[in-house]
Amino acid sequence: MSERNLAEIDLHNLHVLDPLIGKCQQLVREVAIPYQWEVLNDRNPEAIPSHAVENFRIAAGDARGEFHGTVFQDSDVAKWLEAVAWSLCQAPNPELEKAADELIELIATAQCGDGYLNTYFILNAPRERWSNLAECHELYCAGHLIEAGVAFFQATGKRRLLEVGCRLADHVYTVFGPERDQLHGYDGHPEIELALARLYEVTHEQRYLTLANFFVEKRGSEPHFYDIEYEKRRQSCATESGGLPWMLKNKAYSQAHLPLSKQRTATGHAVRFVYLMTGVAHLARLRQNDQQRQTCLRLWQNMVRRQIYITGAIGSQSAGEAFSCDYDLPNDTAYAESCASIGLMMFARRMLEMELDGQYADVMERALYNTVLGSIAFDGRHYFYVNPLEMHPKTLRSNGIYNHVSPVRRPWFGCACCPPNIARLFASIGHYIYTLRADALYVNLYVGNRVEMSVGGAKLRLLMNGNYPWKDEVEIAVESALPISHTLALRLPQWCSAPAASLNGERINCEPRNGYLHIHRTWRQGDRVKLLLPMKVRRVYGHPQVRNLAGKVAIERGPLVYCLEEVDNGTELHNVWLHADSQFSLVDGTGLFKGKILLEADGVRLQHTQSEEAALYHYDKVPGQLEPQRLTFIPWFSWANRGEGEMRIWINER
Repeated sequence: MSERNLAEIDLHNLHVLDPLIGKCQQLVREVAIPYQWEVLNDRNPEAIPSHAVENFRIAAGDARGEFHGTVFQDSDVAKWLEAVAWSLCQAPNPELEKAADELIELIATAQCGDGYLNTYFILNAPRERWSNLAECHELYCAGHLIEAGVAFFQATGKRRLLEVGCRLADHVYTVFGPERDQLHGYDGHPEIELALARLYEVTHEQRYLTLANFFVEKRGSEPHFYDIEYEKRRQSCATESGGLPWMLKNKAYSQAHLPLSKQRTATGHAVRFVYLMTGVAHLARLRQNDQQRQTCLRLWQNMVRRQIYITGAIGSQSAGEAFSCDYDLPNDTAYAESCASIGLMMFARRMLEMELDGQYADVMERALYNTVLGSIAFDGRHYFYVNPLEMHPKTLRSNGIYNHVSPVRRPWFGCACCPPNIARLFASIGHYIYTLRADALYVNLYVGNRVEMSVGGAKLRLLMNGNYPWKDEVEIAVESALPISHTLALRLPQWCSAPAASLNGERINCEPRNGYLHIHRTWRQGDRVKLLLPMKVRRVYGHPQVRNLAGKVAIERGPLVYCLEEVDNGTELHNVWLHADSQFSLVDGTGLFKGKILLEADGVRLQHTQSEEAALYHYDKVPGQLEPQRLTFIPWFSWANRGEGEMRIWINER
């Protein structure tokens, strides 16, 4: 795809009106962003102290004290600023914008004369800059700051943070590169790659694209840069002694074990993987590089065919927050980090821009409506870092294998990468709904909205609504004042077996091309396209090699995965079975679930009276009897909003 054939939707001209995603975006704008600002400034007694803004104050000379937090604490501030930028496109907020402007000035003051900016090293180890890329996240933090600068410029027209980002990128350009006096390395946590590609699109400065490509192509080459820099540290610093740290031994953890062109499986830290591949996919399009394109295709297919949860989550093990191996997808010990599903959406978006195929939007939708939507509580102030598919709270308290799992969302984290990431995703959701090309507008997500975009010098205005995903009909109305000849390409979701479409009441052929229904015509004000996507309740079964799913079934309706929760169905959900022939009833939710669709079906429960004194094992006879029970299924994204309790997606089928 040619770079010039793709345009980005201006979020000033897109307003989300959707009852579900729109409400969540409003929640982020009105509750989560102000709440996170208080936490970042250590003004919320419920949350773990952040000190993130205070670190910048100290680095700028406005306060005295010591650095506090993780080595990548700066990135929380940058992601929050990006969320603010996109939220200002939706609703002007002078008070919030003023707070952001003041924070940006603080960041600019903290920046060193040569463009370097990282409060950990400025305050703790100014002579150790760029000496431990494998572990210290300097380029990762730089990338998030650059992304925030790009977003703030695009959202507000203000260049101050963009200029800070450019100065930082220019400094990085002098430090890293192929020349003899430059560092030939790359960050342990990818992020700078995708940020530089975004910076290039805004500034058109070729050096940023060149630098992004350098980082991608250098990763995994021999001799390994991490080994070289570790040896330098060991020789110059007495504290570096003993054997090679595990993060350096296990180079697959940071996708640095082989050059990307030779990698065959999604591996290592899941967030790092999708951030890296987001950058590679963007570069592949911008540079028209087929080798990078093939790398993206190969690793995408391994991930989505063998290493992804039904919820659109990735990263199955807590050790290293990482992928495990093909078909290893445990439910109760799943890591499934919120940031990983957000990164998956980012990767899918860039894949769509590279080559428009509905399979990428299908995965993007699955991640959005399940893990990403479920990562924030209905109150906007509590978050999941880890997203298990099965929960037994009693066991968590006594078995260390579950130390990473929480039965309820938390107000904050010591490593707080997820909350501001969640905020910036929902604030920028308009970038995921459409992919705009010169020859067509591709509709990826059926999130209700009103949008205006330039098409061949004219203005195309659309209104999309339909109460998706609860209702199965979506309508797109043309509101343009003048006729416009263009193509609308509507995604036909993989989960829908019998889609139907009409134009101004006339049925049209619903034959897909690469997962999209293409409708070309001269559009006039008042034209209406209706898309019917029957949302049959589906039973889902796992691949035979996924041992955790043997004998179990999951329930989906449309893009939503459903689950059983203790508050509706009682305890011991492992002793519940769903009949193989049970019919499902759709139930309108009430109270906390108002506006949502629940499901009910007949099942059975093993009723028993086994006391703690009873034998642990029984022979030749089941210790109890099966009794009928009406089962209630809720959308999985909404679990744990009613307190702590058991939950499971995959249930026994009888």
